[in-house]
Amino acid sequence: MTQSAPWRMTPREKKSSISLAGIFALRMLGLFVILPVFAIYARELPGGNDEFMVGLTLGIYGLAQGILQIPFGAASDRFGRKPVIIAGLLIFAFGSFIAACSGSIWGIFFGRALQGAGAISAAVTAFISDSVREEVITKAMAMVGASIGLTFAVSLVIAPLLSDLWGVPGIFALTGLLALAAILVAKFVVPDAPQHLRTKTSGKPWQEILLDHQLIRLNIGIFVLHACLTAVFVVIPTRLLEMNLPSEHHWWVYLPAVTAGFIVMAPLIIMGEKRGKMVRIMKLVIGFLTVAFVLFAYLMHSIWEIAFLLGLFFVGFNVLEATLPSLISKMAPKSDKGLALGIYNTLQNFGLFAGGALGGFIAREWSAEAVFFTCAFAMLLWLASAIGLKEPERSSRKPGEALT
Repeated sequence: MTQSAPWRMTPREKKSSISLAGIFALRMLGLFVILPVFAIYARELPGGNDEFMVGLTLGIYGLAQGILQIPFGAASDRFGRKPVIIAGLLIFAFGSFIAACSGSIWGIFFGRALQGAGAISAAVTAFISDSVREEVITKAMAMVGASIGLTFAVSLVIAPLLSDLWGVPGIFALTGLLALAAILVAKFVVPDAPQHLRTKTSGKPWQEILLDHQLIRLNIGIFVLHACLTAVFVVIPTRLLEMNLPSEHHWWVYLPAVTAGFIVMAPLIIMGEKRGKMVRIMKLVIGFLTVAFVLFAYLMHSIWEIAFLLGLFFVGFNVLEATLPSLISKMAPKSDKGLALGIYNTLQNFGLFAGGALGGFIAREWSAEAVFFTCAFAMLLWLASAIGLKEPERSSRKPGEALT
């Protein structure tokens, strides 16, 4: 079977990408949906008055994810993508139900750790990479990036509403039920990858994948990008409160900014992919975000200015969120995609954890403006590390070959 247009996704590729992006979004829902409401709920729990423990309970999810991404990614290379994804979703669901039933901060801490232990991101992204042609892999990864952004935006909107309806335990229970539903999607909806593209054994020692110069540059990037993401949202909610915008209305600012980011992202991704210039686009966007962070430090005097700056941020964030996993998938050896993406997702989650901790520390010790200058400096370091990054080789595979 062949395609008339090599840049157009086939129905099978669309089905694989959309269903796997949905499963990926579930993991991010477990991270995001609890953020706007947990600190208030925790005050009612034994031990919940300890702010450090509250922060640790929120952060343990990302830390557990980061630690286990590499083992899960490597396991998916050896045992197959679907079995590892299903096992991770079961662990995630179990942790969600433990958190829902817990009456203390320590019980929720343990449940959040188990949620994070269902570290399926590397296996999911490797599965997507196995299931689509290289000509459309950036589109597929853009769906993952879009799922993350949309999940984040939707979480900000629905978390207070769900908390009012069912309480925080109900939110945890809901994420557990959605994980069980996702298992059915993984089992019965997601198509198997084409046989000749499946990889089950590692072709290179893990040290070679970890120390690959090209992959290192991309792994630095995802760490910086997600550290800056969490650092931004350490500062922005407080600033909006200072401008007398109640927390339940913050989504008025976030949702348009995320939506604008998606709209502008699409033509940039399409242009870069068609011309084989994704690395060049990536470098330009890193520079763009550097300037945006400097503007953050000087232009946060009104809600409108913050909304405009967040729109700029999400344009850059969404492009990079789609570009980075695509480049990892293209540059990693075919037999070690799960391991390479495991390393990548480890750095992603460590970035989330580090950005929140470091952003909070800098904001407390210095100022919100210092947080943005630090983000700008981090982006410059990333840009410097990306100078030697090369464009991946274009695929020689015929347009319909992945579908046989």
